[in-house]
Amino acid sequence: MALQTINPATNELVKNFDEHSEEEVKDIINKSHETYLKWRKKTYSERAPLMKKAAEYLRSNKRKYAETLTLEMGKPITQAIAEVEKCAFVCDYYADNTENILAFEPLKSDASKSYVRFDPIGIVLAVMPWNFPFWQVFRFAAPALMAGNTGILKHASNVPMSALAIEEVFREAGFPEHAFRTLLIGSRQVEAVVNNPLVKATTLTGSEVAGQHVAGASGKNLKKSVMELGGSDPFIILEDAELDEAIATGVKARLINNGQSCIAAKRFIVVEKVYDQFEKAFKERMEAVKIGDPMHEDTELGPMAREDLMLELHDQVKKSVEKGARVVTGGAPLEREGVYYPATILADVVPGVPAYHEELFGPVAIVIKARDEADAIHIANDTDFGLGSSIWTKDTDKAQKLAGEIDSGSVFINGMVKSDPRLPFGGVKISGYGRELSHYGIKEFVNIKTVWVK
Repeated sequence: MALQTINPATNELVKNFDEHSEEEVKDIINKSHETYLKWRKKTYSERAPLMKKAAEYLRSNKRKYAETLTLEMGKPITQAIAEVEKCAFVCDYYADNTENILAFEPLKSDASKSYVRFDPIGIVLAVMPWNFPFWQVFRFAAPALMAGNTGILKHASNVPMSALAIEEVFREAGFPEHAFRTLLIGSRQVEAVVNNPLVKATTLTGSEVAGQHVAGASGKNLKKSVMELGGSDPFIILEDAELDEAIATGVKARLINNGQSCIAAKRFIVVEKVYDQFEKAFKERMEAVKIGDPMHEDTELGPMAREDLMLELHDQVKKSVEKGARVVTGGAPLEREGVYYPATILADVVPGVPAYHEELFGPVAIVIKARDEADAIHIANDTDFGLGSSIWTKDTDKAQKLAGEIDSGSVFINGMVKSDPRLPFGGVKISGYGRELSHYGIKEFVNIKTVWVK
């Protein structure tokens, strides 16, 4: 079966790619392991210059790689460029900080000397999604490689060009040929890779269903796994919020990456006192968004990544309307070439309406009226998801107290939820477990080893 790149702006087939055979997959894994046995012996000061070169190569070729991202999954070109630049940032961060993060940690005990060291574990398999084809991969690969591991990537089947481009970046930066490899395989072959004894750990970003499959296979083999899964992030507007700023940020937070982001603001929970004012202004801002060719610099909202994803989203909208939701704006696919769905708002969303409970992975925002602050927090937590969240209020002291009441992996106060190499990233509940980025992320895939000296 061939993997395909299809341009979602035109629905045109760009290129076919043949899948790797089982023997080719085994050969890649074996070579990755052989590389690991040598790579693990390199010092941080030997690995860091290569990671710095990867950052430099990304910046030097950011337009080329950005155009690949936009071609394969439709993100606006300005956002694609920013994504490539962010990948360079994470490479620099771990090149600069890994030696300090993973330095031996002295601990007192009954020994004359006792400490913790952080040793690499081997091959880490990454199963990655199409929505941030570079960033999701680099935020795993940079720390994994700097820690002394090697990486193999099973990317989403609709972004094979991006997958091969990432392999190219590390090769051009001077990393050993098999330190980072791409597997061109379908989902059905993933379990066999997880079962391979040379693969020591897994990391997945994707849907809950995909996470269950890979986490289950990893657990069966007693292998470490990190899961970053879906989200339905609350964007909480309290009555003293600066509405203009909140709405401007809210539009961006909902529509970034054409609305296809796990940490996009999806549930706008607004206290009753300012609800009407918010809905009116939010509608005006959403309707003003420029929809168009994602290769154009002024485009704010491009096509969704695939037609089946758009149809699934529209089905959720229709079923929500049937259950009583009200379309404030948008609400139907655009009649134009490509996979375009407009910036959409659903109101009157209450328990029992599909949009209240499900993740809407596309440019559809839901607005929910809360009686007061306490009700807003209750609604925010009334979900199976727990990835990110944000609170908007002038009283930041109060917001910091409320942060402790929200069930999520992060709380952003008067700002848009985002990932940052310097901060840990991950979720709770069905949004996953484990952490990426910061010093927490790099320690997920090392052997935290105690050394005791008599």
